[in-house]
Amino acid sequence: MGFLHSQSSPQHPPPMEKSWLFFNWASGLKNFKHDQFTYTTMMDIFGEARRISSMKFVFQQMQDKGVRVDVVSYTCMLHWLWNDGDVDGAVKLWEEMREKGVSPTVVSYTAYMKVLFDNGRVKEATEVYKEMIRAGCAPSCVTYTVLMEHLAGCGKFNEVLDMFIKMQEEAGVQPDKAACNILVENCCKAGETRVMTKILEYMKENSLVLRQPIYTKSLETLKTAGESDALLKESNCHLSSVHYKKKLEPIVNDGQKRLLTRKHFIGVDSLLKDMMDKNVFLTAEIVSSVIDTYTTAHERPHAALLAYEYGKKMGIKFEKILYLSLVGLFIRTNSFLKIVDIIIKEMVKSGIFLGVNQSALLIYKLGCANKPASAAKVFDLLPDNEKNTATYTALMAAYFASRSTTCKEGLEIFKEMKDAGIPVVVGTYNVLLAGLGKSGRVVEFEYYRKQKKQMQNVSFFENQKSVEEMSCNMLFGRDYAS
Repeated sequence: MGFLHSQSSPQHPPPMEKSWLFFNWASGLKNFKHDQFTYTTMMDIFGEARRISSMKFVFQQMQDKGVRVDVVSYTCMLHWLWNDGDVDGAVKLWEEMREKGVSPTVVSYTAYMKVLFDNGRVKEATEVYKEMIRAGCAPSCVTYTVLMEHLAGCGKFNEVLDMFIKMQEEAGVQPDKAACNILVENCCKAGETRVMTKILEYMKENSLVLRQPIYTKSLETLKTAGESDALLKESNCHLSSVHYKKKLEPIVNDGQKRLLTRKHFIGVDSLLKDMMDKNVFLTAEIVSSVIDTYTTAHERPHAALLAYEYGKKMGIKFEKILYLSLVGLFIRTNSFLKIVDIIIKEMVKSGIFLGVNQSALLIYKLGCANKPASAAKVFDLLPDNEKNTATYTALMAAYFASRSTTCKEGLEIFKEMKDAGIPVVVGTYNVLLAGLGKSGRVVEFEYYRKQKKQMQNVSFFENQKSVEEMSCNMLFGRDYAS
């Protein structure tokens, strides 16, 4: 693996290298083979990290192993080659895809059109669009965005507005937040306020908002043109209040940074409480920095929760990585104060989920902390596709581990799991047997011990067909004790 290098120590590899190590570890498992989905995921991870040679290595390995290279794999490669500036490589890959008879989707057509438009190959891009229509692929919002961005770049704002209207009225495709932000930014570059106003009207009607840098550019554009910024501020209330406080922000932000750098955490907490009471706004960057400091370098769950509550009160939208860091901190420190009612429910509301492994671990840890009701809430909040072997087993383990529940409740979860057709694996039996043994239920213990033995007589790998089942066996291995 000479193409993969890192300055991190072998004991603490970075996330990208962890993914690669796991990918290679999985390759060595008996009865397991990587498919186009796992290969493409690994390529995407390398592409996003700008490790293009590593991405190409995985792509070549995929072909050498005889794994079917589908349109998703080609589109992933094409996108990251273009993103790295290798336009010729992206074009060559598109041609290879077509030669091999792989049919493009609207996503791949759109990605290739973007490559061509951004590199001045307008005629070719137009032909690709026509081919897409002939193939029966209806343009998506992203397709229209690519087309309108090209028109705006050519100064054809009348055509931009015409397409903006027609995509809604004739094609039934609604411009999304990303599309509107891209178009407003292009309007700012060209000083085009008429089209900008039409887009802002649409955004106001559909509760869409601008990103802060584009909002600031829009203010400057309208000011230069001598036009009113009332509509802009009405449709971006949360940002207009930030703009009014821009003189205050550098002072507060610098103070916060100095306190963090000097590890004056009590001062940071006091400042946050005071600002929350007085509705003083801090940028999302600073609040995220505070939470990141508290969840990584210095484990302070109560202070991290305070910073999170401040951010939510101020209307700050947090990224998934921050939520995962918060939950990870609470799991490591066994600090579960308000975690379900404040953190998990807000994540679900925002369409963010922990994933099977962290959900299962959190459910189990809540049971160990004698909070079975909270464990059940987390389970109930999971999407249906994450109510699987690992999370059911974790909920059963939570009931067995809690001091305020009985063995009967754990057994009920086991019955519900089997009735729902959820696969039972060795890790599930480990949890069940530990709970029965702890409760002195000898007859049932012997019955399920024999069932586990029968399962173990079958090949280990035949008893974990999915990643979730494998996760369950890892979480609740042979050394598990409730």
